[in-house]
This record gives sequence, structure tokens and C-alpha cells, in this order.
Amino acid sequence: MRFEGFGDGAVEFFDGLEADNSKAFWSDNLALYREHVRAPMEALIGELEPEFGPGFGTGKVFRPHRDVRFSHDKSPYKTHCGAVIEQGRGGGAYYVEVGAAGMLVAGGCFHTESDQLARFRTAVDTEIHGEQLRRLLDALAAAGWEITGEVLKSRPRGFAADHPRLDLLRRRTLYACRRWEPDDALHERSCLDRVRRAWADVRELNQWCADHVGVSEKKRR
Repeated sequence: MRFEGFGDGAVEFFDGLEADNSKAFWSDNLALYREHVRAPMEALIGELEPEFGPGFGTGKVFRPHRDVRFSHDKSPYKTHCGAVIEQGRGGGAYYVEVGAAGMLVAGGCFHTESDQLARFRTAVDTEIHGEQLRRLLDALAAAGWEITGEVLKSRPRGFAADHPRLDLLRRRTLYACRRWEPDDALHERSCLDRVRRAWADVRELNQWCADHVGVSEKKRR
């Protein structure tokens, strides 16, 4: 299937889901979701995977149901549709999502197990790899990307208070993202080029994550 943009009803679907996150609403609007949201997202990932996937990872569209087992919020459905190209969580990811707020595109390290975090800190601690990461992040920030992720309140054990990259060492996750409010491009073929250009911007960051964080060696529960 060729990507031609998300359906005209995509944003309205998520507006409605935010207002009524229920099985009844979902069932009544399932056909709209499949046609205007899910199918276009699968087409988008299908077209971009040959460019960004080889040697890096595979593409998938995330399921719409939330995992509510350990959450106080028992809303059954995600209020966005997300997709990713990655080898495994934490080792770099090309991410895209669409929802009521429009589109978000991101790249980097979205999750770390203990072994991944140890490798991240080892790399940041070294001058060559740590400063390379700093330059990548500075360039993305200068180009309008938001640098975000989970940050520790205090410094990790074993590192001096005056470490030159302490701000990076305090991070548990680290990624860059860009957002676009709903616009005409979201529903057009040009949306693919928007995601392609954005993913090209985070290619080096993703490669850094793949090289220095990688996929966890711990078994996922």
C-alpha cells in the first residue's frame, strides 16, 4: 500500500477518544481507526523501513491497547498511534506518532535496562564518545529539536561532582523530538517526506545509541 497521508478523520478520531476512552466509542469507530489511522501508519512505516531499517532494525506499529496492569489510569486505549523502527528497546529508535495534537517524530534512547545504562555511562565518561554525543545533541537543539528524557535528581555513583558531562551522566533515557500541529500536510503524501527528513536528522544519534547502548542482554519480563 502506498502512503498518501493520514485520513481526514484521524485527528477527529483521537479528539473523540480523548473525550470518551471507552470500549463503546472504540467499537463504534473501529472502521474509521483502521482506514484513517492504522492503515496509513502501516503504509508509512512500510515505505520508510527499506531506507532506515537495514542494519538497524525492523518496523512495527504499536497496538492501540494500553497496559493498565501497573497504572492508576485504567483507560483502555492509547490516545495516539505510534510506530517505530528499532532492533530492540533502548538501542536507538526511529519513532513517529499521530494523535489529536498532530504528529510527533523522535529518535534516540527511549528505555534502558541496567546493562544498557551502564554502557551509556561508560561511553559518556570517555572524552571521544561523550563529546561526540554532546555535539550531536547541540546540533539537534540548534536545529529546533527538543532534547528530553528521564533525568536523575542527583549524580550517579562513581562520578565526580565536577565531571564535564555530568548533565549527560544523570540521564536514564535520552531522545530528541519534533512536533507538528494538525495541518494539511498530515493528510498528504508530503507527510512521508516530513518524517523522512526528520529521521535523517536523528540518524547519527540513533547510530550512537546503537553503538554504545545497544539492546539489553537481560531477558524481558
